[in-house]
Amino acid sequence: MANTEEEWPEEGDLLICTVKDIKQNGAYLSLDSYDGREGFVFVGEIAAGWVRNIRAHVREGQRVVAKVIQVKKDRKRVELSLKSVSEERRRDTVQAWKNEERAIQIMRVASERIGWDDKMRDDISNQMTEAFGTLYGALEECAISETALIDAGFEGDWTEVVTNLAMENIIPPFVEIRGVFEIQVWGEEGVYAIRDALVEAESCAEGLEDVTLTCHYDGAPSYRVDIRAPDYQAAESVWVSAVKAVESSMSSVDGSLSIERS
Repeated sequence: MANTEEEWPEEGDLLICTVKDIKQNGAYLSLDSYDGREGFVFVGEIAAGWVRNIRAHVREGQRVVAKVIQVKKDRKRVELSLKSVSEERRRDTVQAWKNEERAIQIMRVASERIGWDDKMRDDISNQMTEAFGTLYGALEECAISETALIDAGFEGDWTEVVTNLAMENIIPPFVEIRGVFEIQVWGEEGVYAIRDALVEAESCAEGLEDVTLTCHYDGAPSYRVDIRAPDYQAAESVWVSAVKAVESSMSSVDGSLSIERS
């Protein structure tokens, strides 16, 4: 969230604003994501068509979505438009704002559990935002994949706390889990036996809606297993089936099999 004197919105940005004061020729709006900044909407930008009474369209205290049409930093002035925001974009912007507010609250809870002060919480939140685009996006990735923060280069016990909170509070569009098969074959079957075992594993996801299982060569003897599913229950179920399939395929082969759920 922007909160310093140096930060300004850019032309074309869609902002969550709160109507602060209504005048005869327009309305002053507080820019909710820019502490202390406000913008102005001229009467002609309130709504399409002739606006007889501004109060018929907005009221003090109302939260609205406005488009930035001009920024005059030298005069510390931001000109806004309400009529330029379509209903679809308004809904999307409001939802994105709600998501960020929810993410901020989750990080507050995480901070309390971990023992961070406000500065540490804000620093980590900003780092997550830089890595994933938005704070909510970072937490959603955590809900999708248990290793999202680690894969992004973050370290420390706090990553587990944040990930668990994300998984408890965010319903992602899909989830991902990962495992590893370490397979060695000493008999003449060689790579063909390994191939057959991995094919059996991948077949466990066939016919399941919105579920995929793919095996990747990570360097002998490791084969990474990536599973994507609508929820963790479905993903874990496929993982269990894949393990059984590989164990069955390897049971008659002269070799070794090690399985790890990462």
